[in-house]
Amino acid sequence: MRFLSKIYIAAAGLALAATGQAELVLRYDRPAQHFEEALVIGNGKLGATVYGGTVRDRLSLNDITLWTGGPDTIVPRSRVRELGEVRRLLDIGDLEGAERANMALQGHYSENYQPLGNLWIEFDSCGVGDYSRRLDISEAEAVTQYVLPDGTRHSRRYIATSPDSAIVINMVNDGPTRLNFTLKFDSQLPVTVATRKGQIVADGYAAHHSYPVYYHAVPDSRKHEYDPARGTRFRTVVNVKAPGAKLIPNLDGTLRVEGAREAMIVVASETSFNGFDRDPATDGKDCKAIAVANANRASTKSYDELRRRHMTDYQRLFNRVTLNLGRTDDATRALTTDRQLRLYTDSLRRNPELEALYFQMGRYLLISSSRTPGVPANLQGLWNEKILPPWSCNYTVNINLEENYWPAEVTNLSELHMPLLTFLKGLEKNGQVTARQLYGVNRGWCLGHNSDIWAMTVPVGLEKGDPQWASWNMGGTWLASHIWKHYEYTRDRGFLDEYYPTLRGAALFCMDWLQERDGKLISTPSTSPENKFVTPAGNHVATSAGGTADHAMIRECLLDTRAAARVVGDTATVAAIDRTLPRIAPYRIAPNGSLQEWAEAWRESEPTHRHQSHLYGLFPGSHITPEGTPSLARASLRTLELRGPESTGWSTGWRVNLHARLHNAVGAYDTYRRLLRYISPDGYRGSDARRGGGTYPNLLDAHSPFQIDGNFGGTSGVAEMLLQSTADEIALLPALPEAWPTGSVTGLRARGGVTVDITWRDGKVTAYTLTADKASPAITTVKVNGTSRRVAIPAGSSISPTIAD
Repeated sequence: MRFLSKIYIAAAGLALAATGQAELVLRYDRPAQHFEEALVIGNGKLGATVYGGTVRDRLSLNDITLWTGGPDTIVPRSRVRELGEVRRLLDIGDLEGAERANMALQGHYSENYQPLGNLWIEFDSCGVGDYSRRLDISEAEAVTQYVLPDGTRHSRRYIATSPDSAIVINMVNDGPTRLNFTLKFDSQLPVTVATRKGQIVADGYAAHHSYPVYYHAVPDSRKHEYDPARGTRFRTVVNVKAPGAKLIPNLDGTLRVEGAREAMIVVASETSFNGFDRDPATDGKDCKAIAVANANRASTKSYDELRRRHMTDYQRLFNRVTLNLGRTDDATRALTTDRQLRLYTDSLRRNPELEALYFQMGRYLLISSSRTPGVPANLQGLWNEKILPPWSCNYTVNINLEENYWPAEVTNLSELHMPLLTFLKGLEKNGQVTARQLYGVNRGWCLGHNSDIWAMTVPVGLEKGDPQWASWNMGGTWLASHIWKHYEYTRDRGFLDEYYPTLRGAALFCMDWLQERDGKLISTPSTSPENKFVTPAGNHVATSAGGTADHAMIRECLLDTRAAARVVGDTATVAAIDRTLPRIAPYRIAPNGSLQEWAEAWRESEPTHRHQSHLYGLFPGSHITPEGTPSLARASLRTLELRGPESTGWSTGWRVNLHARLHNAVGAYDTYRRLLRYISPDGYRGSDARRGGGTYPNLLDAHSPFQIDGNFGGTSGVAEMLLQSTADEIALLPALPEAWPTGSVTGLRARGGVTVDITWRDGKVTAYTLTADKASPAITTVKVNGTSRRVAIPAGSSISPTIAD
């Protein structure tokens, strides 16, 4: 086995040399003390956070389908009268009254994503030297190594394998000391643990209802409601293979292993979640049988076989894209990842390999957290250790859930977009009820600012939430545009035929929601997540009529739906949208030159606010462009300038993309560097602790606390600097920073089903290749080094046009 590992390492080295790609390894020289230092692995459903201790190792475990609650069967009472009152107050200019009245349109809160439990490995011996801990994201394997007092080298390897539905740990002692350790499983959830020879079995369940940690009307001790007959069930199975060792089950639920040279631990887990609309207690999966079967099946294989299957599966996705931004100097390369990040933050020194590593880290995280149909990556992707996690670790859809999926198409991970897209089917079903009952809109569907695994769609708040974040109904409008984006990149007509009704339903809601005022259609009431303005009376409110963010999202949704309707032949919808679009209230430029956020040029409560929702049309939308709408593009840039450089992680990631869309290479790169600013672990209390938005030592995004969306926004932002596309044009290096004068990228995707490879030197493209998908040819304009040319690419073929000197 150790010989095979050397082969893998050598092969990886040859691959890196061939592509010029940086070493894609996170490296540390001490065990993790805090979550934000630990290494995360995942197979898209099961995940583990690995601490790599020497006396005691901890793997905190997650299953992406383990949530509190059950199907969202709460039908909101009709609020049509209350909606009319909000609109009346807005019409007469009573902004403060409208703010209060808007709370009546709020429903219940989302449920909470839950931690599965912990697997503890307690050793008899302790490491004393040559400690190393690493995560190789090119292989999706974490490794802990150190030397024992008698010179024995101990190594632990961890993978989360999708083909074998398990987390696997392989331990080897190379030297005289044998492996002697105790395994223990515990959970913050109600759980019973039993052991038998070579196996631990844990059965538990989640609460059937919970409140978010920030809901202060209920104390934390009562925020979870448990009933053994209700809620999602789970079974976790831990199998141990240790040839020649004693396997001793203990009455306290622990499992003792003595005298092993080598041991393999297989962790499999399953929940009873069986879909957003099925009761997990009465109509759930047989989680007990599934977990046992997965654990036993994986245990029949050797670690090398499990690792080969895992590698083949993982690299089929990961290896599609390579990125070379240049080589970091040797002295910096020799530092651990956390020290590199600190140096990068505290100096102006370049570290192109760290920048490329962060880009690929986002792709690694998406592969690791987004492979379960109908269950997209949540606020923390897959990795959560808190029973009352920040913001319920839910689906926050006024930016965060969408940002998770910005890199999916452009970085060649289109399949991983599907967990989000399949999730939309449940939102559509529940959102039809919300549209009808709350807003009196009988066509289409809508979604508030939060959702959960049960596809809840009502605005949260229980009629007491601040409208600044609670009273918003454009979530479906925003999310539905992901349907058209997926089709643009894949040209999958079967997919579009299936999902077009969902996209059309979001557009129908928009058209029926809009109200005519002064000859124009406006969204009312509206908020601009999550900002407020100052009223003429000096009060700070969020509710208004005709907010720019709403109109931007509605425009994009209608444009996307019209394009899709033309493909499927729905001429009636094309005509309806053609009648609606020109009547939507136009964008306005504020007196300070920025894009105006509200219908009036009100003063912002917080001019440097982290949200920039009114810039949606620039990115992730595409109807504001420097070429097509130059005045709006200039106003967007002015908005970013006035917002200032300081922000949170996810917002900084968004701003990288916005600057890139404006072809502002300086702004995009400076913002990307800010995203990679070192932030201390949340639990670190030293006087030198660094707080705010940026990146933790393990390269996870700091909002803070941890949210994964900034990782995905950063990855998308790098792609936007290197490649942008529309239905008619592919632009190469549209916002290339001066810090990356020479480099290459392979495997990025452009709209129209085209794969793009680019090589550049001294800031100019020196070679590029365009490859059309097998399903259809592509005809497009390519913009390269300031000139444009029309090219035709036969289906399934590649072209590499010459570039004039």
